[in-house]
Amino acid sequence: MSSASPENDSADDSVTARVRIDAAPEVVFPYLIDPSLMVRWIGEWAELDPVPGGVFALNIESAVARGTFLVVEAPHRVVFNWGSPGSETMPPGSTTVEITLTADGDATLLELVHRGLPVEEVKPHIHGWTTFLGQLRDLTWARL
Repeated sequence: MSSASPENDSADDSVTARVRIDAAPEVVFPYLIDPSLMVRWIGEWAELDPVPGGVFALNIESAVARGTFLVVEAPHRVVFNWGSPGSETMPPGSTTVEITLTADGDATLLELVHRGLPVEEVKPHIHGWTTFLGQLRDLTWARL
C-alpha cells in the first residue's frame, strides 16, 4: 500500500516533496515524460520532448509552466526547468525541478526538488506538488 500522504520539506527558495509509490521505477518513469500519462496526474495539456534541450510545456488549471528538459535518465531521474510566461518573478525556465526515482523493493521512492523559487511561490508550490504527487501515487498503484 502507498504511504498515506506525500512528505514535504522546504528551504528558502526550494520545495522538496517525497512520496512512496507501489510500482517499480520502470512503471512510474513514463508518467514523468509522456504527455498522455502526465495529464492523468497533473495538468490538462502537456507538450513534452523528453531529451536534453527538449520542450517542457504544461497547462495546470489556470497556471502555465514552460521550460526545457535538462536531464533524462530513464528510469531514475528527470530534470527540467520551469516558469510561467509573462511572469516577472518566475519567467519560463527560471526554476529547476529534479525528480529522482529509487527502487524500494517492489515500490518506488520518488523525491521531487523544485529549486530557485521566488519566496512568494514556495508555499503555493508546496501545496501544488503535495497534491499532484498524491494524485500520481494513487493513479499509478491503482492502475497496476
